[in-house]
Amino acid sequence: MKLTKDQVMAVVTEASQKMGDPNYASVMVGGFVQTQTPVAQFISAHERELGGAEAIVNVIFHCALVASCFQKAGARLRELSYEDLDAAARGEPLKRLEKAQLPLHEFIQANIENEEVKKLVAMIALAIDQIVP
Repeated sequence: MKLTKDQVMAVVTEASQKMGDPNYASVMVGGFVQTQTPVAQFISAHERELGGAEAIVNVIFHCALVASCFQKAGARLRELSYEDLDAAARGEPLKRLEKAQLPLHEFIQANIENEEVKKLVAMIALAIDQIVP
């Protein structure tokens, strides 16, 4: 499923509007952790290089937004497996995502400063992209 720039922008715009609600980010992160436990565990394993718990929450929040883009476009997401993550980890994730899902690549480049975080969110986006028909 190829996402359009409009589909991604709709999710980003909605998130921007809801960020005023202090519970919004918590609900997004909590929902993602519950439905994508292996992904949350995988991200948590990178705590040291990401810089701590706050960075992990930030990564999970951005991954939840990526998942929302697919879901709002009509995709049904299953829980990603460690095998899905391994398959997505091959090669350079940002370059691969640019080819596979340009609007998501642009979202990541525009909204995430840390290069390691960009790569990790891109890798999760690729894993999701691989399981969506």
